[in-house]
Amino acid sequence: MAYKILVVDDSIFFRRRVKEILEQDPSLEVVGEARNGQEAVDMVMQLNPDVVTMDVEMPVMDGITAVKKIMARKPVPIIMFSSLTLEGAKATLDALDAGAMDFLPKKFEDIAANRQDAVALLQSRVKGLCRKQHGFRPAASRVAPPKAILFNKPVSRNLANRSSQSTSTASVSTPVYHSSSAGLPSGKKYRCLAIGTSTGGPVALQKVLTNIPQHFPYPIFIVQHMPGAFTRAFAERLNQVSKLTVKEARNGEAVEAGVAYLAPGGRQMTVQGDSQRATFRVYDTSDGADILYKPSVDITFESLAKVYQGDVLGIILTGMGADGKLGAEKLKKYGAKIWAQDELSSVVYGMPQAVMSSGIAEREFSIDSFENSILKEMV
Repeated sequence: MAYKILVVDDSIFFRRRVKEILEQDPSLEVVGEARNGQEAVDMVMQLNPDVVTMDVEMPVMDGITAVKKIMARKPVPIIMFSSLTLEGAKATLDALDAGAMDFLPKKFEDIAANRQDAVALLQSRVKGLCRKQHGFRPAASRVAPPKAILFNKPVSRNLANRSSQSTSTASVSTPVYHSSSAGLPSGKKYRCLAIGTSTGGPVALQKVLTNIPQHFPYPIFIVQHMPGAFTRAFAERLNQVSKLTVKEARNGEAVEAGVAYLAPGGRQMTVQGDSQRATFRVYDTSDGADILYKPSVDITFESLAKVYQGDVLGIILTGMGADGKLGAEKLKKYGAKIWAQDELSSVVYGMPQAVMSSGIAEREFSIDSFENSILKEMV
């Protein structure tokens, strides 16, 4: 039996185009078309679709409001179509915060270099969310409750490795977190934290980074599959909600401890030099290069293995596909620790499953447990 799709857009041309593309796959059936957010809310109640594709800007009720109402009344996986502009990026991030699970550029030429690839990508993303629907719960209950117990015990942290304080040691009072799921810290030495993610990543990253303390003693490298127009807005949002400084990485910039660097969308981010004087290389990959993801978790993680060798905690969060598996494997060979997000709290359990099933990741956590587990392991 085919998966049921509801297509929502105020343009009849766009609705027909999406319907035509999706129904080229016999496993997908468009069971309804809505012209605005209010119609979308009503049709979700009536048609019980497996997935909704949603526009942002519409009359009567916009897409973000519709997402909120659907999630409150009858939660269903929603994929947003967005313009590749700064305003479009901000609106899409708002929709993801409201409960949408994924997004794609509204112009199909921005999805892939040729139409055939764009069609295949749209179909695969929708089918991935259809499969997730069978265990779908609203955002508020989709993840397990936090298992951490907070002990207000001050701890001294050696910040001697911070690039801006390379000869000094600072003592910072901060809570120590203990998680019943984390076990005992390994006692391993670290020089950086690296995170790779895709579908579902924007919300997951906010959960992980929000309460990591300002004076975290290591740099954090983040690779989120995202278009170039989106990463600047996403870095700004993470910077606003986090105690950390979060920024888009720039070519030639020196790596600093206590800063979280987001890989620019549509480009590759690598780290070069050595662990004491590392800098970024941010570059475009040629159209002929056999690289599916821009940015690629594999490429960034492999560069970290060369610079930091095994002194890395690498984390793979929710995402479709297997990007990050090869890079995590390279880090693991140097002695790095690799963790993954568990299936229950993942929007799509593709990337985490790839490192878990291959034995590369040694532990997996609910998204609500990562922050406490990171602090316990690294600080």
